[in-house]
Parts: sequence; structure tokens; C-alpha cells
Amino acid sequence: MSLFEYTVSELHKKLKSKEIKVEELVNESYERISAVDQDVKSFLTLNEEQARLQAKALDEKAWDESRGMLSGMPIGVKDNIVTKGLRTTCASKILENFNPIYDATVVTKLAQAEAITIGKLNMDEFAMGSSNENSAFGGTRNPWNIEYVPGGSSGGSAASVAAGEVLFSLGSDTGGSIRQPASFCGVVGLKPTYGRVSRSGLVAFASSLDQIGPITRNVEDNALLLQAISGLDASDSTSANVEVPSFLSSLTGDVKGLRIAVPKEYLGEGVGEEARASVMAALNLLESLGATWEEVSLPHSKYALATYYLLSSSEASANLARFDGIRYGHRADDVENLIDLYKKTRAEGFGDEVKRRIMLGTYALSSGYYDAYYKKAQQVRTLIKDDFEKVFENYDVIIGPTTPTPAFKVGEKVSDPMTMYANDILTIPINLAGVPAISIPCGFHEGLPLGLQIIGKHFDESTIYRVAHAYEQATDFTKQRPQL
Repeated sequence: MSLFEYTVSELHKKLKSKEIKVEELVNESYERISAVDQDVKSFLTLNEEQARLQAKALDEKAWDESRGMLSGMPIGVKDNIVTKGLRTTCASKILENFNPIYDATVVTKLAQAEAITIGKLNMDEFAMGSSNENSAFGGTRNPWNIEYVPGGSSGGSAASVAAGEVLFSLGSDTGGSIRQPASFCGVVGLKPTYGRVSRSGLVAFASSLDQIGPITRNVEDNALLLQAISGLDASDSTSANVEVPSFLSSLTGDVKGLRIAVPKEYLGEGVGEEARASVMAALNLLESLGATWEEVSLPHSKYALATYYLLSSSEASANLARFDGIRYGHRADDVENLIDLYKKTRAEGFGDEVKRRIMLGTYALSSGYYDAYYKKAQQVRTLIKDDFEKVFENYDVIIGPTTPTPAFKVGEKVSDPMTMYANDILTIPINLAGVPAISIPCGFHEGLPLGLQIIGKHFDESTIYRVAHAYEQATDFTKQRPQL
């Protein structure tokens, strides 16, 4: 039995009693990567030398109360989260040889918790994509069937956990980039409330939407990882000064009296029958545990896709202006002047999807179009946020499918950007509203996982975890593993 079949709390007990060593966990991680990553392609950069040194030091250190649950646990980090001295590329040629000089706040927090960074995980370039096919270094594959995509942009983060290469990972979520790959890969992925986790050191895609969050095999481990990375950060002005509760204490298994809202828009046109059926089965199960549910409406959800791509592309066009060949990253050769340097560097360094979004965003922000597009999108965003707040006046959580369908085949949608964009239609409204949401496995269709999305009120991840844990305890979906 793999050590990674145990929960973090079970492994913590084994380490504390000296039944196993941290070196064994790290060895297992690298052995598994060696065995399967040529097929899955989750990792872009490994941190093997440092990880083994850290493991040895932790094994020599006495076990006392100062060592928390994450001490010695192997973790993967998405490659848009900066790591000091460890290559951070954002899966882009423009940052192919970038070695950061500081750690992201979440990486510092993981170091304080004594977690061990195994390596940096593959992704869609600059987090722009829904399939992990936009990586400049080759796409990640779905561990359940390597002919299928793992989802994106945190495809490497989800696939590495599903494939048993690491215990858990960090991803980032701008429009569903944690939850959608978690759904496709049959793991648990949470997008926290905007401001719950510091964005300092996260390479920005769309600053008003981006959030770092945990991807794990089960709900308990997810709560543990969120606990470690949450909290106010002076380095991030959007970090919220809100108390971080004990997320583990919310895992009671009790949902009696819980009020669930089910938006009719989340089960309507475009949602596959298999996704709809798995959600209805989940709702019936939660009802048998004492919860109640009713259908509601989020009427402005139909505008979420257009709103998101206008706002996120506008922010991306501003954020990515810093990659100019002057300060860091790729620099074009044989240029005639400064403007030529900018043009050639960005033409060579950015992939097609990144260029597409920069152009869309620049257009939306340009003189004469700002009011018609960007300003209008901001106004619609407020209406979408208001929809959620009205529903949460009467309900504790909102539930629906994470994605309209299971994973699709590699190459199936890569030439059709609009169809690819529509794949995030159920996750995007949550980012626009800034509320938290989790994806948890809720079934399979033709051997591919399906995800249940549980959405909560601002800074109420505890209730989301309570519902997800109760559902997990009554099913066995999170215990199933792909056969690589």
C-alpha cells in the first residue's frame, strides 16, 4: 500500500511514532514521478536535491508540539507561484529561465509548516486555459485516461495529486482553474474567498479574480492545507483582515437543517445528462442526511462568460505589459530599436492564447471602447455578485455541477477557443462574486470523474467543508484511484 493512500493526519502519527521517516515520503514521491510522469507530464521542474536535504534534516529533528500536521509532507507548487532559487516559468517561453529571488507568501508559510516542495507543476501558459494544452513545454495528461485532458489551468496540480506523485498541491483559480481540473481528475479542489489567501508572489493573470488554493485527495487534507496558507499579509493589499477559523473543527459530518440552493441555470442547457444526474443523486443523499434543497435562480449568470473574458483579458493586458525583454525573462536578438525589442520579444515569448487575450483586453481598454466594454462588464459583475448575496440571505450553500461534462480528449477543442471558454461557464460566476467554492468527486462517466461544486458565503469555507465532508463520508468517490 502506498504511503500516499493515508491521510495527512494518519501520516503525521506515523512520523511522530517513528514508524516511518520523512525520507521515505520524499523517496516515494520521486519514485512515483519517475514511474509515471513521462505519461502524465505534471512536473516542469523538480526540487530533488533540496527536498532530500530537508527530509534528512527533519528526520534528525526531535518531534515535539511545535511540529504541525504538515511537517515532512511532500507538496507540489503550481509554476506561477514564485519560489526562491527554483525555476518559475508560468509554462511560458518568456520566463523559461527565470529564477525568482524571493518566495511567495504561501511558499513561506509552507516552509514554516515544514512541508517539502517536491517541484513546480505544469499549467496553461500564464494560467490562461481550461485544458493544460497551452503550456509552452507540452501539456499534462489526465491520469484516469492519458488520451484526455486534465483540465486547466492548474492541470499539473490536479494530475499530480490524482496520479499519487504528491500528497497535495497548490493551484491558482481565476475562473475555475482549481475546481475544473479537480473535477476532471477526481480530486478535491477549493477556491477560497478572494482575500483569504495572500496573492503576493503569484504571477498575476487577472488581479481582481486570482486566488491560490489547495488541491488534495480528501476534504480533511484540503482543510489542513488551507489552514496553513490563509491569513492577512502585509505584502498583499487585497489580503483580508479576517480571522482564520479552525477548518478541521467544521468536519462534523452533520448537515441537519442545512439549506441548499440549486440554481436552475446550473442544470440547464449545455449541462450533460451525466453531470446533472450525479448532482441530483448528491442532493438526494444530502437530503437523506437531514439537509433541505430548493431550486433558485441566478439570473445574471448567463452574462458571466462574456463579463469574465472582458475583465480578465483587460487585467491580463495590463499585468503582462511587464514582460518586455528589459528587466527579466526572454529577450529577442537582432533588434533595431526599443520598439522592435518589445515586439520581437513578446512575439517569440508568448503563445497564441496569451496573445489572443492581450489583444482582446487591450481593445476593451482602448479609447472609445472602455465605457462600452470594460465599464459595462464591471457593472454586470456587480449584478452577478448581487445575485449570490440575495440567494445567501435564505440559504447556507449553493450546489451544482463543477463542469458541464467530464474531461474531453486531447486536441478535441484546442482549435475552437469559444467552445473551450464555455467549459468554465459553471465556475466563472464564483470568481466574479469573490465567494469560495469547492469541487469534490461525485461520480464517473465512462471511467472519467465528475465533480460536485459547493459554493459558500464570503469567508464561510467552514460550511463548505462541513457539507463536502458529510458527502465524502457517505460515498467512496474520493477513495477511488486511477490505474496508471
